[in-house]
Amino acid sequence: MIDLVLASNNKGKLKELQETLASLKLNLISQSEFDFPEAIEDGLSFVENAIIKARHAAEQTGLPAIADDSGLEVDALGGEPGIYSARYAGSNLSRQENDAANNRRVLEKLKGVPKENRSARFQCVIAFLRSADDPMPLICQGTWEGNILLEEKGGNGFGYDSIFYVPSHHCASAELSPEIKNTLSHRFQAIQDLLKRWPL
Repeated sequence: MIDLVLASNNKGKLKELQETLASLKLNLISQSEFDFPEAIEDGLSFVENAIIKARHAAEQTGLPAIADDSGLEVDALGGEPGIYSARYAGSNLSRQENDAANNRRVLEKLKGVPKENRSARFQCVIAFLRSADDPMPLICQGTWEGNILLEEKGGNGFGYDSIFYVPSHHCASAELSPEIKNTLSHRFQAIQDLLKRWPL
């Protein structure tokens, strides 16, 4: 078994990755098990932020590290909210309040934009570093194409799921069951890329 630190305090993400990566015989440990502050995500891309988080966790623990960075890109908004997806409407709110405010901001900025011009996608980048000074991180990526709805729909999921329309299933991401969403999502696709290319 290889000890590997996950550069996240998110228990749901830890559980999802533990289950998905079970075949790799890893002992995946959340960074919350260690006593150090979170990394400052000051990169200008999903790739940079994923590497920053993984390198910080590796530096603090001396273990190989894995991190992901993800978000929503809306073409009519020039790629916004992008790397600022989690804090698009500000950062001084609870998770639920923040999700609602972020969704409202996207819908407001797209007011008057017709359905055919509301293309968008979720992006996920996973970075794996063998050590803190690994000069060649493994970068895996997943993309989930869709469109932005005119209004929120569904009660499942989180973040932008209620305004993200999934063409293949003719509904919002928030109307999908977790089981179906987890076979379509950007994170699932990035994890599949990681499984195919795992170097250890």
